[in-house]
Amino acid sequence: MRYRLAALGAILIIAGSLLAFLVQGSGGVEVREARWRTAEGAVMSGLIYSPPGLEAGRRAPAVLLSHGYINTREMQSPFAIELARRGFVVLAMDMTGHGGSGGNVGAAGFGGPSALAYLRSLPFVDAGQIGLAGHSMGGGPILAAARAEPDAYRAVSLVGSAPGLFGPPDEVRPDFPRNLNVVFGGLDEFSALMWRTPKGIDLPVSEKLKAVFGVASAVEPGRVYGDPALGTARRLDLPHVTHPWEHFSSGGVAPVVDWMQTRLEGEAHPLPPENQVWFWKEIGTLVALVGAGVLLLGVFELALGLPWLSALRRAPEPAAAVRGAGGWLALGLTAVLPALTYLPFMKLGALWFPSALFPQWVQNQLLAWALANTVLAILIALLLRRGRPVFSVDIPRSLFAAGLSVGAVALALSAVDRLLHVDFRFWVIGFRPMTEARWPTFLTYLPFWALHSVIAVRGLCALLAVDGASRRLTYLAAAGVMGGGFLVLAIAQYATLFTTGLLLTPTEPLNVIVALQFIPLLSLVGVIAVFTWRRTNSYLPGALICALFLCWYVTSGTANHWSPDYPMTFPPAAEAR
Repeated sequence: MRYRLAALGAILIIAGSLLAFLVQGSGGVEVREARWRTAEGAVMSGLIYSPPGLEAGRRAPAVLLSHGYINTREMQSPFAIELARRGFVVLAMDMTGHGGSGGNVGAAGFGGPSALAYLRSLPFVDAGQIGLAGHSMGGGPILAAARAEPDAYRAVSLVGSAPGLFGPPDEVRPDFPRNLNVVFGGLDEFSALMWRTPKGIDLPVSEKLKAVFGVASAVEPGRVYGDPALGTARRLDLPHVTHPWEHFSSGGVAPVVDWMQTRLEGEAHPLPPENQVWFWKEIGTLVALVGAGVLLLGVFELALGLPWLSALRRAPEPAAAVRGAGGWLALGLTAVLPALTYLPFMKLGALWFPSALFPQWVQNQLLAWALANTVLAILIALLLRRGRPVFSVDIPRSLFAAGLSVGAVALALSAVDRLLHVDFRFWVIGFRPMTEARWPTFLTYLPFWALHSVIAVRGLCALLAVDGASRRLTYLAAAGVMGGGFLVLAIAQYATLFTTGLLLTPTEPLNVIVALQFIPLLSLVGVIAVFTWRRTNSYLPGALICALFLCWYVTSGTANHWSPDYPMTFPPAAEAR
């Protein structure tokens, strides 16, 4: 019986990863790692999607793809899959400071010029038929590449992005970039920043957009303006989606596929833009992501059967016979305060500037929020004094059990990444392997996450340790208390967006999108806390597991704003925050 959870987790990981692998390789496409260097020497990372038939000496048209801020190359897989299965070579890059690429945010033109040069150098690429596409801040490397080599590409798609934001203001003109397709969600949260219109649906009347299109009247979505032969073709597509949906919806993917099929020549398998299979890859990586959580719990269960670690196993001791008014109030505050303080503490955390020790600006903000809530949790515990819970505490064994549990998931992820070139993800949630260069950063931030997790998980276990409480209700309560506040925050923000066209806090689009990840992540923290406490009567193993996986998740998926190789860069989008 002890092997059941671990076996189920392994089966889900294998099945989901194989499904994702088969979908991204549909039609005979091969996916492989790519490495190259910028002119300044930073190592860059990417994935190359190669359609079949290139070994016969055929050269194919190609598209360079870039993700947005605090994302990675895997986020662009819907575009990559659909373009590759139509016969395009695709290079999905990690921007500088992101994923497996070196440097810091904005360095070396975000890595765009070197990526374009690398793509053009491949012997199976038709260097005269190159397209460029980027989402959000991914417009930075795309436009930098277009500036560096103005005759090296034929078409551009900016998805949820805009000229003149990540480069010089004089980019806002009708002859740059060449043959431009603007794909922008009618509910895009960044409309004011990107195009100077409060609502995405109002984009056709944006003065900035009209300047890019070279027209005086409102731009008509779907209409091609200008002359493709002269490089002045322009088209606006306005799907009814939000910013993070632009690269996770048929309506966001189809216009890019159509534009590249129309403007580039030589694709071997033209298909209607609406013919899409990429979502099945996301289903596969979602199954693998769920499997990773199950494997983590299963390995912890197995670890408690080892001779040395078996001393951790103890029956849970309830802290109270009933949950009184103070207990319910504490539960409510635990659920509400993290979400209520999230936006102000993130803004305050922006003052914690990146440095050699703490190079990730977003992680600095998240830690400021986490540590502030740690202080609030201590104050709540002191003010609402309840019966002192009896916990078992064994630091060495707890550390070892936590390391085994998280390490098993890390090994599984490393295996599927190396063998199948997929990771554990769904939409905005994504676990990717830790690169060697990011290990020092991980170790620097880990003690802070450990402090936060120990206080948070101890407080949660103390509140849930009530005599006679149902096991199922305890798990549901833990997940609800930890993630419920952020669920309410998301509902409030997006209900307002869908009804008015604006977020409840329209000046905080990035932090609102980041908050979406906390609904499943913090719910998982609650599940881990209950699972480990019920088997050990201790908050410590669960707290250490949560610290490890939260620090891993943020460090591997967040951008570096400081690096030893480049001066620190603050792009306009970051300054605007």
